Amino acid sequence: MAYFSISNIQINGIAAAVPKNSVSNFSLEDFEKDELNKLIDTIGIENRRVSVHNQCASDLCIEAANKLIIDLGWNKNEIDCLFFVTQTPDFHLPGTALNIQHRLGLSKSCAAFDINQGCAGYVYGLSLIASFMSSSGLKKGLLLVGDTITKLVSPLDKSLLPVFSDCGTATAISFNSEASKMYFNITSEGESFESIIVPDSGFKNQVSEESFNYCEIAPGIQRQGIHLAMKGLEVLNFSLKKVAPHIDGLLQNFELNKNSLDYFVLHQANKLILESIGAKLNVPLNKLPSSLKEFGNTSCATIPLTIVTYAKINSNIIDSKLVLSGFGVGLSLGSAVVEFNNIICSDLIEI
Repeated sequence: MAYFSISNIQINGIAAAVPKNSVSNFSLEDFEKDELNKLIDTIGIENRRVSVHNQCASDLCIEAANKLIIDLGWNKNEIDCLFFVTQTPDFHLPGTALNIQHRLGLSKSCAAFDINQGCAGYVYGLSLIASFMSSSGLKKGLLLVGDTITKLVSPLDKSLLPVFSDCGTATAISFNSEASKMYFNITSEGESFESIIVPDSGFKNQVSEESFNYCEIAPGIQRQGIHLAMKGLEVLNFSLKKVAPHIDGLLQNFELNKNSLDYFVLHQANKLILESIGAKLNVPLNKLPSSLKEFGNTSCATIPLTIVTYAKINSNIIDSKLVLSGFGVGLSLGSAVVEFNNIICSDLIEI
């Protein structure tokens, strides 16, 4: 296990932006009524936010960042670094973080990095920007995490279409010698990398005419090579078997008392997985915030989106100690314990 702690870094605020376009799962076709109601009850997703044609994760993250910078009263010229976590970049190259730095109007001395990560991306990204700032002494940074993952989902895939949604988030981070330590556990199970994959999306299997042919995987599931494919049972087993021990291992390694933790903010894969992991951890539902019902699975953005939306229901989360855990594509797992000290949670943005 890759256990480590990071000192001198605090989270100052979090913001999130979603597309205005809201789609109800109750309006899905190709489902019998009873089948659809059972599906929605199992996954816990009633509505999803779907980006329009050329609306990208960068656009959503920039809106969130601008709102958060204003709410914090930060000077853009004082932001030293920017980390952008996504699996849906604007282009294969150049890196999207560089364009975001320009579009946000940040200083040219701001270091900008792209990170290709999905479901565990928020925790991965937090560990990287916190480590970078702690070791370098940089004072202020932005962690932008988001995906427009619906662009990768086949409209003829009834297994994935009801699940995924789009969102972009921004987290403001600063150097503070008095900040509580952050604790991390980062692991990788790359032998299962094909469990969640877009087969024809890079340079191993380059896009060809055949990539645009629909193939029937199972009744009600047709995909092109450019669409997201998932081995659902493998991912389910991974989530149910590995996440709870991963979190328990983190707490045991650093001798942290589970009862001292206020909230467990987990990747919002679906209701079944979320509640099953909570049960394995013996964590009551009132300590498991969820954004699934209205926003679905937003890939790497689920953790910060859940914090932002839950803060409007229960403001106690802005001054609390949390477990964060992301898990999925890769297959990868990232868990962390962080402490909030009256952070700013900006109002949700719809664009």
